[in-house]
Amino acid sequence: MTLPFRKMHGLGNDFVVLDGRATPLPVTPARAAAIADRHFGIGCDQFIVLEAPGEGADVFMRIRNPDGSEAGACGNATRCIASLVAAETGRDRVVVRTIAGDLPVERLEDGLWRADMGPARLGWQDVPLARAMDTLHLPLARGAVADPAACSMGNPHATFFVRDLDLVPVAEIGPGLEHDPLFPQRANIGFAEILAPDRMRLVIWERGAGLTLACGSGACAAIVNAHRRGLVGRRATVTMPGGDLLMEWRADGHVLMTGPVATAFTGTLDLDALAG
Repeated sequence: MTLPFRKMHGLGNDFVVLDGRATPLPVTPARAAAIADRHFGIGCDQFIVLEAPGEGADVFMRIRNPDGSEAGACGNATRCIASLVAAETGRDRVVVRTIAGDLPVERLEDGLWRADMGPARLGWQDVPLARAMDTLHLPLARGAVADPAACSMGNPHATFFVRDLDLVPVAEIGPGLEHDPLFPQRANIGFAEILAPDRMRLVIWERGAGLTLACGSGACAAIVNAHRRGLVGRRATVTMPGGDLLMEWRADGHVLMTGPVATAFTGTLDLDALAG
């Protein structure tokens, strides 16, 4: 089966996108992992399949990580998919449905898109964590980093706050933290350096993906956790290796994310050849 695909990215956080809205696609976790492989497949941080949404949304976005596991949320992909549907429909506002909920996205000026990523969930059961505890201070440490805060943005996140991000060996400690027994569903691990009350640097070790140039839901978790700690206001620019996202944690609990989208290239793939 030969299918067209699109390679998109938000700040270098890249996606292979297939359209399964008209006809369901036989994409197994193993096949998704094969497509996401950067040496033997096309390569991406997340593999996206568009599906028919049902009532109340414009598109359903199914997200798989490079290891084939399913993700509940991906902020950069949400903006990318909204831009595709907006181009099809001519509308400036699109609702993207995910397994974690419906995400409204609107077109702004200068090629930017703003996504309402929904409310941050702060309870230990919501993250989820392995046992009851205060999500503002987790009893977790690796080397020089310790005391993260946690929340859910449709997927589990823990954010460590560090003095100098350049001194943190993220690639070394990220895998162990992702798989720590404290996180029964594993977790995305963020490392944030506060630069000002309205700016921070962030590096993310993504669950099932590893180091990425940007992570939209990770930026959402970072501003929520940083504001809860009194480190930043409710609006802040989050600078990641791939670029900047403007983040806002509204008083109603919803997190807004503003950033660009891009299409790198389009092509066709042989789904049978990438059977995993």
